[in-house]
Amino acid sequence: MSPVSISWKNLKCNKLTFLLNCLLVAFGTGILTILLLASAQIKDKLQNNAKDIDLVVGAKGSPLQLILSSIYYIDFPTGNVPLEKAEELSRNPMVKKAVPLALGDNYNGFRITGTDAGFIGLYGLKLQAGKFWEKDFEVTLGSNVAAAEKLKPGDHFFGAHGLTSNQDEHKDHPYIVIGVLSPQGNVTDNLVLTNIASIWKMHGQNEEAEEAHKEGQDEPKPAREITCLLIQYRSPMSIIMFPQMVNKSTNMQAASPALESGRLFSLIGVGVDTLQWFAILIMFIASVSVFVSLYNSLKERKYDLAVMRIMGASQNKLFLVIILEGIILTLIGSVFGIFLGHFALHFIGSSQASTQAKMTGMFFIPQEGYLFAAGIAIGLVAAIIPAIEAYRSDIAKIISKH
Repeated sequence: MSPVSISWKNLKCNKLTFLLNCLLVAFGTGILTILLLASAQIKDKLQNNAKDIDLVVGAKGSPLQLILSSIYYIDFPTGNVPLEKAEELSRNPMVKKAVPLALGDNYNGFRITGTDAGFIGLYGLKLQAGKFWEKDFEVTLGSNVAAAEKLKPGDHFFGAHGLTSNQDEHKDHPYIVIGVLSPQGNVTDNLVLTNIASIWKMHGQNEEAEEAHKEGQDEPKPAREITCLLIQYRSPMSIIMFPQMVNKSTNMQAASPALESGRLFSLIGVGVDTLQWFAILIMFIASVSVFVSLYNSLKERKYDLAVMRIMGASQNKLFLVIILEGIILTLIGSVFGIFLGHFALHFIGSSQASTQAKMTGMFFIPQEGYLFAAGIAIGLVAAIIPAIEAYRSDIAKIISKH
């Protein structure tokens, strides 16, 4: 009989201890798997959604809130800025490209985003069906929106006021779907894209005032507003000069996606590090438990091992049998833990309210291989002392006692 078969039969002799040790290893591995996958997905989302955007200019407030609302679409905007002032900034010599955004509505939780053709080039958008928006109330859907809502070119729907609720629908102006984007792997998969004029008209912005102005009343014609500008710099020198100019000489604020995303990830990292140490502690407890289990099992099986020696088994084979027991036990626990981690993260992602920060368990990274290696290492370390004891066992002494 091979050492692997012998080890497996020995483990099955005490099913409860075997199961408990596997669960301990699986629990620690599962937590580490969730942390690895969640951290990798969050980092990818932070990088992919902001990789070609140097700066965001919007209303005064929290810079992080401005980035979260304008780049990741997971927070409320800090306010609106006058279109006239935003256009002045976009003509600044330090600006290579400025893409306006107008936010304020949603469709079943998906953000309806008013913008212009510059947004297409900024994110490198490609079409899966139909075409890009052109006229008022025409929309091009992100791939996730089209799939979740079962929409295709030619369909109509009503937007709702606000960024999450769908109760206050705008029944006066239906949107018409004229295109669907190919999967982009970034936040645009979850957006409903239209022109800025559609957002203004949907909310009747300035319409009453314009009518009053046309009729010769004293009420002035108010300026149109947008939510923010997504900016690309013309040269590296702009990195220092342009944000300072915006923050000091205008009523707007400039926020760097790279800086704020790094700050956000560092805050998330504190919690991740704490949970990682907790998972490592569980893995340590699991290794101790495996060691105790194998050591106690060795005491109970000394006579059986001695008989194996008499029947021709070498010291090396006994040593290998014990080592394999530890490795098989922790490897099974590691495999189950990784599966459990993927399943748990998928369940967490499916229950997330936000469509923009949704995580998935159907995501695999090379670093998961380290968890298999860690499982083997834990089994090896836990089994080494019992294996040495088996190797050094005195056959004659053991047989004489029986």
